[in-house]
Amino acid sequence: MEIRTLRYFLAVAREENMTKAAEILHVTQPTLSKTLKALEDELGKKLFVRHSFSISLTQEGILLRNRAEDLVTMADKIEKEFLSLDDITGGELYLGLAESYQIRYLAQEIRALKNIYPDLHYHITSGDTEQVTEKLDKGLLDFAVVCELPDSRKYAYLPFPEADIWGVVVPADAALAKKESVTVEDLIGIPIFTSEQSWRNDIGRWCGERLSELKLEGSFRLAYNASMFVREGLGCQLTFAKLVDTSAESGLVFRPLSPTLETNLYLIWNRYQTFTPIAERFLAQIQKTFNLKNSN
Repeated sequence: MEIRTLRYFLAVAREENMTKAAEILHVTQPTLSKTLKALEDELGKKLFVRHSFSISLTQEGILLRNRAEDLVTMADKIEKEFLSLDDITGGELYLGLAESYQIRYLAQEIRALKNIYPDLHYHITSGDTEQVTEKLDKGLLDFAVVCELPDSRKYAYLPFPEADIWGVVVPADAALAKKESVTVEDLIGIPIFTSEQSWRNDIGRWCGERLSELKLEGSFRLAYNASMFVREGLGCQLTFAKLVDTSAESGLVFRPLSPTLETNLYLIWNRYQTFTPIAERFLAQIQKTFNLKNSN
């Protein structure tokens, strides 16, 4: 089974149309049809159901698609790795990041790495755990930063040196701003903004059965956007410390939750991922830094 054949198969599976797939692949339709028929013969399974104007996958086809995506991604990474073996001045690095002030650790390591490898180019995607792990699983990222304990069967991971502290962001003239910390009782009846992921996991863990007494007014994946609604007096925001500007000029204040709620951050990567040389150097450097900080 050739990688080229799997690329053909994936193109047809994606387009659900033989003609469109042939155009994208720059091959003739008869060539594409013959190749896929040979693939079905090789596997001894029917992979497609052919309709009048489209093609859909059988259950066996769905299974192959899932496997083929991983194989093709791995092949691409291996090819890029070998192409960059002689590149001693840089390379491409892809990261998907959750929101946290601890991202500064990654920024510091990238700055240090660029001093050594000036042709390092890095690409940053921001999002919650669901968003960044989806891209990581598809092979679009080298590393991701998540706010949940990773599945060790799928990912290798490195804990960040600190934990993020949860609290409430409110206007400086709000009643909650006068408190040193905020409890579940304080939040009852107040519209709340946070992410759906945090509401299900972190906030649910903090208030337990009393979650049903709280009102999620709106869900936001970006802390900055939620803070704009808080500024307009539409509610309060549950978020990590240091994510939102709460300086004296901002008109907002941060108050920690009581009892204290903390969330650990993790740098994760696929267990069987093939790294480019620059990604390997980045990982080695950040492992050294994090291990030193975690041991102190």
